[in-house]
Amino acid sequence: MSEVYTPPQVWQWNTESGGHFASINRPVAGATHVKELPQGKHPLQLYSLGTPNGRKVTVLLEELLEMGLNGAEYDAWLIDISEGNQFSSGFVDINPNSKIPALMDYSGAAPVRVFESGAIMLYLAEKFNFFVPTVGSPERAECLSWLFWNIGSAPFLGGGFGHFYAYAPEKLEYPINRYAMEAKRQLDVLDKQLAQHQYLCGDQYTIADMANFAWYGALVLGELYKAAEFLDVTRYTHVVRWAEQIQQRPAVIRGKRVNLAWGPEQDQLKERHDASDFNKPSIES
Repeated sequence: MSEVYTPPQVWQWNTESGGHFASINRPVAGATHVKELPQGKHPLQLYSLGTPNGRKVTVLLEELLEMGLNGAEYDAWLIDISEGNQFSSGFVDINPNSKIPALMDYSGAAPVRVFESGAIMLYLAEKFNFFVPTVGSPERAECLSWLFWNIGSAPFLGGGFGHFYAYAPEKLEYPINRYAMEAKRQLDVLDKQLAQHQYLCGDQYTIADMANFAWYGALVLGELYKAAEFLDVTRYTHVVRWAEQIQQRPAVIRGKRVNLAWGPEQDQLKERHDASDFNKPSIES
């Protein structure tokens, strides 16, 4: 067991604490440098990264485009969080919380900023009237319950289990056990729901599925933290069935590729969107 830690009377920021994100994490908000964000030709401008939270939105946008909704065309701009792009003045103007994803909608009389993945998903689903049930319906209540379940639960998977299992400077038994237990409990919650339904809200594929697939689908498919064996994910057979079904959707395949490293796959997506400014490399810091 590691040396016992006694918290000080007043906590002080220790920039030498280590860990994968030690160079960018800090206890204050606001911009660290002045830098405007680029803007392409489409009304929707997405500033994001191909992480689970980023993929929630790109999968939804690709699903909307798959439905033939040309108004959902977007320019995707890579925000490299390892380089601190999220602390530029332009990004902070859109999201004061300095987290991806962030969206600007220029389709109306005045620009609209939307930040945080759940808010962006609900905004887009309501804007285009797809992938979210009708207001006032029981189905909508179920959909929003699972969407917000994701918003409340995923931090324990990512910032909890993922951090201590994959990113912390040393492996510590207590936090790994604590968050592994919670990650498995969450998988069991989903498994029990999906044992009774094709999708989380019944027979209808919604933003709730897209949001949860980005995290828990990736986990059971072996794409997150290299932790599938450790968490014994194959025992959650209904989650695996659901994830395998969703991952075959063409829009999901495309959405998972957006805002990754610049390369041939992004060139193909650029052609798909006819967007000359699609998914350009990260902003200079």
